[in-house]
Amino acid sequence: MDTDSPRFDNRLLQTLPGDPESGPRRREVLGAAWSPVMPTPVTAPTLLAWSPDVAAMLGFDTAEVESESFAQVFGGNALYAGMQPWAANYGGHQFGHWAGQLGDGRAISLGELVAPDGRHWELQLKGAGPTPYSRGADGRAVLRSSIREFLCSEAMHHLGVPTTRALSLVGTGDDVVRDMFYDGHPRAEPGAIVCRVSPSFLRFGSFELPASRGETALLQHLVDACIARDFPELHGQGEALYGDWFARSRCAPPR
Repeated sequence: MDTDSPRFDNRLLQTLPGDPESGPRRREVLGAAWSPVMPTPVTAPTLLAWSPDVAAMLGFDTAEVESESFAQVFGGNALYAGMQPWAANYGGHQFGHWAGQLGDGRAISLGELVAPDGRHWELQLKGAGPTPYSRGADGRAVLRSSIREFLCSEAMHHLGVPTTRALSLVGTGDDVVRDMFYDGHPRAEPGAIVCRVSPSFLRFGSFELPASRGETALLQHLVDACIARDFPELHGQGEALYGDWFARSRCAPPR
């Protein structure tokens, strides 16, 4: 695949209101479903592993995957034409308590790719640097956890467990400091970035946050966008449509 040939339509960004401020400054984001933010470049992106199944599904051939440009893009140093990186705004619970705004603290979506078969896939880098939702963290990931995520996501898929897929594992050439055993002895470890792939990274917390803030218009906008993008087979209007969506979304696996 030529570097100019992937096609991205980024339907979610075109449909939902975004944060008027760009960049990784930590902040509370109100009235928006996403914030524009670029991946933070790394020193020496190197492709360590990739999934031939996922690459073929997305339309990447072996020559492109093994090219220097691929490592640059999926290491966070470059973009294909049409990519519009963003971090999603959502809420959730931590340790049994409502934590309010959480968001993508170390995940940055590059864009929604239109595959050769017409299906849409969101490409997301995990460990690509800080976002408005990083809450004081560095937004990076270490190699050991990235290997685990890459292998387990693909293994679960092939075992028949619905999950996100993994396209690539890229070493960054930079160290990341982590307290591996939580014993007060942090040390530097190799950094890495996984490219996760899914039809959608919307989650329950995407709807919880505007609901908790009383942002009713944003909540309805989000629900309507989710139905149109991820459940196009649903028809109807008003409460009947929302009821069908709620029933379907409770048990629907990724498609």
